[in-house]
Amino acid sequence: MRTMKNQLLSCMASALMTLSAMPALAQLKLPASSPAAKVTQEVGVSEISVEYSSPAVKGRKVWGELVPNDKAWRSGANSATKITFSHPVTFGGKAVPAGSYAIVSLPSQKGWKVMLNTDLGLWRGGAPYDTSKDVASVSATTTEIPSRERLTYLFTDTTDNSTRLDLEWEKLRVSVPITVDTAAIAKANIEDAQKGIAGMHVSAASYVAEATKDYAAALKHADAAVAANGTWYNHWVRAGVLSQMGKYSEARKAAQTAWDLGQKDKNFFYRDQVSKALAEWKNKK
Repeated sequence: MRTMKNQLLSCMASALMTLSAMPALAQLKLPASSPAAKVTQEVGVSEISVEYSSPAVKGRKVWGELVPNDKAWRSGANSATKITFSHPVTFGGKAVPAGSYAIVSLPSQKGWKVMLNTDLGLWRGGAPYDTSKDVASVSATTTEIPSRERLTYLFTDTTDNSTRLDLEWEKLRVSVPITVDTAAIAKANIEDAQKGIAGMHVSAASYVAEATKDYAAALKHADAAVAANGTWYNHWVRAGVLSQMGKYSEARKAAQTAWDLGQKDKNFFYRDQVSKALAEWKNKK
């Protein structure tokens, strides 16, 4: 009986020791065989980033053996390598929308292909590669380089409108050019900013005119809104402020501009009000 009791106490002690060690084991961090890495590059006002796992050569022959020819490859290790574009780009000559994609490579002695695929779960749990989900399939250039132990992604030759994505491993560099229409993106950003400024001023014009009756201040906001973004609505708000100031001649001109612009907008939801105002202000000075 005493022997059984001693054995039971020994088992309980071992269990307690194991449980007490579990938090320490959970916090144990050891070097990964293919550590995670990320590289980011700004191109003009756009951002491009690549997230990947970086395996090492470790004395092995990589190309043609560890990474076989003529077989789709995850372009890294572990899960799929991910590239993210903040804006639309041209990847190796192919237009690609903004977003995140898996980089899939097809090594070959006849020439490399690099694909961008919408399935970010590739190679996770054995997920197969589906070519129908490719958004781009382009030819890549290859160059011999001094030996690089760990697979590394780099952005090189970067300008305001372009960069080159390089994958380097062992003694090979694989490159794909990327271009961005920075001028168009910057123009759109400016227009969005102007719309935001206009929206702020037109809201202020309406509020100040209604709440404080300070029509001179309201007109300054309305003028600023029209200057930033001359929509029919901004002209209509300006017309309303001018009419409240008794400046009907100027109000008619602003309302007429609102009317003319509104004819081109399917959302001209103040059509009746503008038409009525033009009729009412016709003979007022």
